Amino acid sequence: MAVKLGNGNWAVKEDKLLAYNDNSGLFFNKEFDFTRGSTATYVGRDGLIASAASGVPRIDFTNDTKGHLLLEPQSTNLIPYSEDFSQWSLLGGTAGTVTYVSDLVNPDGSVGGYKISNSGIFVGIGLPSTAQRSIYARSVSGSGNAQLMSHNSNTNNVFTLTEEWQRFELNSSPLVAGNFYIDLRGSETTLDEIYVWGANAINDQDYLTSYIPTTGAASTRNADVCNNSGSAQDFNSEEGVLYAEVASLAEDIGGSKNFSISDGTNNNGVKFAFRTAGSQIGVSVKSNGTTTANNVYNMPVSNFFKVAFKYKTNDCALWVNGTEIATDTSAAMPLDLSSLRFDRGDGGNDFNGKVRNLQVFTEALTDEQLEKLTS
Repeated sequence: MAVKLGNGNWAVKEDKLLAYNDNSGLFFNKEFDFTRGSTATYVGRDGLIASAASGVPRIDFTNDTKGHLLLEPQSTNLIPYSEDFSQWSLLGGTAGTVTYVSDLVNPDGSVGGYKISNSGIFVGIGLPSTAQRSIYARSVSGSGNAQLMSHNSNTNNVFTLTEEWQRFELNSSPLVAGNFYIDLRGSETTLDEIYVWGANAINDQDYLTSYIPTTGAASTRNADVCNNSGSAQDFNSEEGVLYAEVASLAEDIGGSKNFSISDGTNNNGVKFAFRTAGSQIGVSVKSNGTTTANNVYNMPVSNFFKVAFKYKTNDCALWVNGTEIATDTSAAMPLDLSSLRFDRGDGGNDFNGKVRNLQVFTEALTDEQLEKLTS
């Protein structure tokens, strides 16, 4: 095996993500270069929201006991006060109240937060209709309904809250432009007081992103970029297998999102892609600038799946979740492979998604081995 990443074995440090060795159980010098010019949040192993320092990769445990590498594009939260709801305006004049609760434990483990009672609150910033809105909320006691994130009387914006924190996402279609409302007045609402935390309104992606905290103004989380693991002796340009257990951030995240083994260019490489069409994956081989193998498969991509691409002269095969999907019996191999990268090989089409497991085999595996690997 050339490079192995994840599968419950994680080690990160500033500007680096480390691969591991099965034989010793230790991490070793197959380091990925990593950059992100800002802090960023993720869900830790304990289920609490944590913050990674600038330049430190995020291993996220959202609905995942093994954890996954989270790679996101740049996004901006337009809400100026995402946690201090005393800065928001009251609905209906003075009918409602915002109360600071000193012993409230928030989703990030911090203590002290806000209770909304009676009418509701809003932040008047005129969000565009494309803004993806979300918020963490829970009841003060029991369970019941509350209208979050929109002032319109639309049952798509009414959510059932319990005494446990949950993250709620505006799911009405089409989305409506305007302010960010938390409204306890509608006929569907059964709660007259709730706790809230972590309001997000993202206008540069059309899907839910990790939470971006703000303290007085909009705040931007920079993109995660992870590249350059391994060297020429770690890969076999004549044959091998590129394997991953991955998920997309959404069914259609816009544009091609790649990881690859390459020579540092887009001319020679073995590549996996979440494709521009959405809900579609592709694998390919390029040799001296010419695409010599290319397989495409339509499938749901926002839940984790296992994919393996066997590459060998005139013997390529795509396997997904235990099934051989496509073959190619006429393919020339790359002239050189020297780096595993979360892009298409030359720095373009950075990968965005979740990576639970990534492995490179330096020999082509048998059908039986590929079935077992991807099942």
